[in-house]
Order: sequence, then C-alpha cells, then structure tokens
Amino acid sequence: MISKTSESAAAALADVADGATIMIGGFGLAGQPMQLIDALLEQGATDLTVVSNNAGNGDTGLAALIGARRVRKIVCSFPRQTDSHIFDALYRSGGIELELVPQGNLAERIRAAGAGIGAFFTPTGFGTALAEGKETRTIGGRDFVLEHPLFADVALISAYRADRLGNLTYRKTSRNFGPIMAGAAATTVVQVDRVVEAGDLDPEAVVTPGIFVNRIVVTGDRFDREEWADVR
Repeated sequence: MISKTSESAAAALADVADGATIMIGGFGLAGQPMQLIDALLEQGATDLTVVSNNAGNGDTGLAALIGARRVRKIVCSFPRQTDSHIFDALYRSGGIELELVPQGNLAERIRAAGAGIGAFFTPTGFGTALAEGKETRTIGGRDFVLEHPLFADVALISAYRADRLGNLTYRKTSRNFGPIMAGAAATTVVQVDRVVEAGDLDPEAVVTPGIFVNRIVVTGDRFDREEWADVR
C-alpha cells in the first residue's frame, strides 16, 4: 500500500545535501514549517541557499538556521523586520548573501518553475536597482523586466491535513507559498497535523495534489499514534 508518511522529520530530511537550495514556506510565522526547520538544523547540511518570504523571526526556525551559519544565501522579499536581528547582524558583517525579490515576483518565479515557464516579463522592479543587468523590453507602451523561474532541491512546507498519498489541505493564511513551492522542488517534504486514509479528504478541498509531495511528517498534537500505524 502506497504511503508517503515518514517515521520522523529527521528521516525525511536525512538526505539533504550541502549546497542545496531549500524553499521554506510561511508568511512570517504563519505556515512556517517549524519542526522541519528544526530537523534541518539538527541534520547538519550547510552552505544552503534558502528561498523564503522573509529572513526569519526572533531566534527560532529560519532565524536559528541562519544564526547557525548554515545559510550562504537567502532569496526573499522581506529580510528586515523588527525581530530580524540575526539576519541583520550577519548581512552587515558580510556573513550572508541576499537576493531581494519583490513579493509578487517571488511568488511568480516560484510558480513559473512548477508550471514549466522559461521566463516572464513583469513591470515590477523596472527602472530600479533590482533590474540591473536584466533584460528589459517595452510591450504595449509599458516597460518590463525579464525574470527567471526559481527552482529548489527541497521544499519544506506546512499543511493542515494529508492523506497517505500526499494530497494536502491547508488552513487559511497558512496556505501562502506552500502550493507553489511544492510544484517547484525536486523533493517536497510537508509537515501536517494529521494523516487520513486515501479518499477521506474532500476532493474539492485538496489544494496540493499528492503528485507534488514526496514525504509527509506528522507533527500535530491531535494525531493518534495507533491511527498513524493504520495508514502507513
């Protein structure tokens, strides 16, 4: 019987290589896969490129990964926040590289990777430092800059429920970057509150089809261990 559930977060991330590009879902702390990030921290991979909406909050999650000097470069839209002191200090000292991408462009570059789009023109960023060195074009009287897809070796995302085949549902704003990141990575690892049997999810509520999910880690407090044994 097919099941994509992993025994642990550590097992799901055991093969992440040094130098990998990692997409991490979340909008601030909403939907950030904290348990998977903690497992990646324990796993030891280094020299990582991280694609995320921001550069971490406080001292936990992505901020802790950056603080451990495991991230060589971050691609994000909001690197600076009131509690982004770890990233701020490293960036000012030259300890981390930043590629700043407007949020709409970031989402579209990720989506383009999953959709097989070679590149796309956008007006966002034209005429600014973010467009330096990039191809530009005037189309229909408007100026555009060419942007390329963002691919990843691994995507770490959070969802609400999964069935054992990897079909996913989300809760409200926790959905954010998860669905497009799942389509843009060679391997997608998702943490969920609960795994159910195939067919138990309403097909109309499934946002991410299981074809985009490789490994499932159950992290929710509402999960019953005996129930998991039945669906593995």
